[in-house]
Amino acid sequence: MNLDKEDEMILAGEYGETRQKMMEILVALGKVFGAESLVPITSAQISGASYKTIGKWGLEWLSNLDAKVAVPSVLNPIGMPRENWQDIGIPKDFADSQNEVIAAYKRLGIRLECTCTPYYLNITNYGDHLAWSESSAVSYANSVLGARTNREGGPSALAAAMIGKTPNYGLHLFENRMPQVAVEVEAGAKYANHFGAVGYLAG
Repeated sequence: MNLDKEDEMILAGEYGETRQKMMEILVALGKVFGAESLVPITSAQISGASYKTIGKWGLEWLSNLDAKVAVPSVLNPIGMPRENWQDIGIPKDFADSQNEVIAAYKRLGIRLECTCTPYYLNITNYGDHLAWSESSAVSYANSVLGARTNREGGPSALAAAMIGKTPNYGLHLFENRMPQVAVEVEAGAKYANHFGAVGYLAG
């Protein structure tokens, strides 16, 4: 993979151990998918937010990171409501661990709206490169917004957020964005459920 001078310095550890780890993740991912370079992103949306998903080892890994995100970044939904979690029977030990996860992400500079709709929080323009994790948001970004993002895993989205770049492969590349199927609708769709029915039939 071709890296610019600053990327090489990050990979060599000259910007700290955390950024070095994040760059190692991106370079490894890029090599797996045959990316020739990294591409700058305008925002990130990060999964791996539920304590049920990442557990104590994931929390320990997050807690040892020591850097801030380089682009606007927001957290995916977590494993419980932020408030009144007692009312639905969430055990206190789980809630305490979940709040530690939230605190760890906050320390990294990540917004805590815990949403799967990051397009309501960040201005996203046609052609922007992103690193988003939520599958529905990825579909919306690539189609409705005309932005470019692969479906990122939690660690790769976090790495992209900290570096401000992501490997340039998949849906970031123009040649992979050409439509394969055209659907022509001759009936007059007037109501929202009509469009839902078209989506159901086409998908």
